[in-house]
Amino acid sequence: MKIRVRNLNLRLDDDVNRLRGMAAAKLGIPRDYVKSWTIVRKSVDARRHRVMLNYSVDVELPARVQLDTSLLASPEISVVVDTPPRTLHEGESPLGRSPIVVGSGPAGLFCALLLARHGYQPVVIERGREIHQRVQDVDLFWRAGILNQESNVQFGEGGAGTFSDGKLTTRIGDARVDLVLRTLVEFGAPAEILYLKRPHVGTDRLRDIVEKIRREILLLGGEVYFQARLTGINISQGRVQSITINHRLKVPCSVLVLAVGNSARDVYRMLAGCGIRLIPKGFAVGARIEHPQSLIDKIQYGDYAGHPALGPADYHLTYQDRETGRSLYTFCMCPGGYVVAGSSQAGTVVTNGMSYYDRDSGVANSALVVTVSPGDWEGTPLGGVNFQEYLERKAFQAGQGGYMAPAQLVEDFLEGKPTDSLRDSLATYRPGVIPANLWEVLPAEICQVMTRGLQVFDQRMKGFIQPGAVLTGVETRTSAPLRIERGEDLNSVSTRGLYPCGEGAGYAGGIISAAVDGLRVAEGIITSFKKPVDKITIEANYGIVDARNL
Repeated sequence: MKIRVRNLNLRLDDDVNRLRGMAAAKLGIPRDYVKSWTIVRKSVDARRHRVMLNYSVDVELPARVQLDTSLLASPEISVVVDTPPRTLHEGESPLGRSPIVVGSGPAGLFCALLLARHGYQPVVIERGREIHQRVQDVDLFWRAGILNQESNVQFGEGGAGTFSDGKLTTRIGDARVDLVLRTLVEFGAPAEILYLKRPHVGTDRLRDIVEKIRREILLLGGEVYFQARLTGINISQGRVQSITINHRLKVPCSVLVLAVGNSARDVYRMLAGCGIRLIPKGFAVGARIEHPQSLIDKIQYGDYAGHPALGPADYHLTYQDRETGRSLYTFCMCPGGYVVAGSSQAGTVVTNGMSYYDRDSGVANSALVVTVSPGDWEGTPLGGVNFQEYLERKAFQAGQGGYMAPAQLVEDFLEGKPTDSLRDSLATYRPGVIPANLWEVLPAEICQVMTRGLQVFDQRMKGFIQPGAVLTGVETRTSAPLRIERGEDLNSVSTRGLYPCGEGAGYAGGIISAAVDGLRVAEGIITSFKKPVDKITIEANYGIVDARNL
């Protein structure tokens, strides 16, 4: 019999093995009755004057043990019923050729992996380069401002999440979340992600995991191609018939998973030209804010700041602006991280946040963004894309070229005056920052909401506004600016055989939710179609790179 016991508190220096006895005491049984125990949840409780570590554990008890029935009425104790893995039954519709998955971010990789594990021999095409070459391209961009528009923070093996903090938190209540986490552990993620309240992997470890998943797809009979950009979809009688890669190579296709990520603006425009239904949606824009990590630790943990059991502190703040109805919130907070250049188009500046697994840069950063909606731009489906590009070009101009980013001390931003110098500032963005006035880059209404919200955040976290804090702009890629509309069967409402998937399609927001959506789409394909009759192999020409040759 397995029982879950919640709300067990340890002091920071306590031995974790005390949890066995504490769980037994809570159940009113001798310690020796606990045959085994496993941590299933760990979080930091800093609400009191004394910082504690809060745990939930599963304990295995002999069948003969009888618990007081009143215990099971407590919200802190429950019987664990293991849910068997979902069985997927192969569909009845014939599938003449391998399904093609466009994009190798979390949605595309997890979709392809599940298809491969069920014998569907998926073909993955990725516009960018494989992970090791991609890392070199990104490093060159950050060092010298030389942008490869097909291999960068947004495009390439692993998707945009590969150059991030690797945060694995999600608000979705989907049973597939556990499968995603366990799969990541299978391919090299630390086992702690299975129980930490706010798990992360770090960009350094994500890179190895991504490569291992790719190799598994290949081993199971799938295909993976790099430098293979989707440039056209041939549709006849409302169904996908073929796709075009790199403007030259035509490949027959009847099932196409579109998991391109939220920066594939050329794909959005191509879809609009094909008559595929797109609908505009809101997102958020703003800047990255940086503080000394020691300051955030002190605010969150007080005298316990710096304790090795805690690690760097994070935060999440929200503010509802009554004057405008907009929300300001912090997003993708990276303890001990870096602000990074995330551009994928020439002549634009985009910021993002990244941390390595150790989170040891000494600087905390977070997106500080304000909600925008289709009413803020022309009402076309591509209006949000155009709005993002407009702000990114303004940021490039304010950075004076070379992909330098405009940055401003928070105190100057609050006064609406340009910053004169950023020498010895906290700004971690590379290739570098230029002192600027973000009021001349972002819309005035957005800056006004940020100003009022920062004052509120400083009340909640005293010291949030401090002399060294700096803002670097612009942050625009918080989520997709549109949705590729799909029906309950996961097909595009306008095109059969086209499966919009993940964050770029408007159905996810982060690594975990994107991976979950990839699994959901794969399940839809498996339960609809028989295994493919013919395996597609794409010719490695027109610049295309076959992963098997790497």
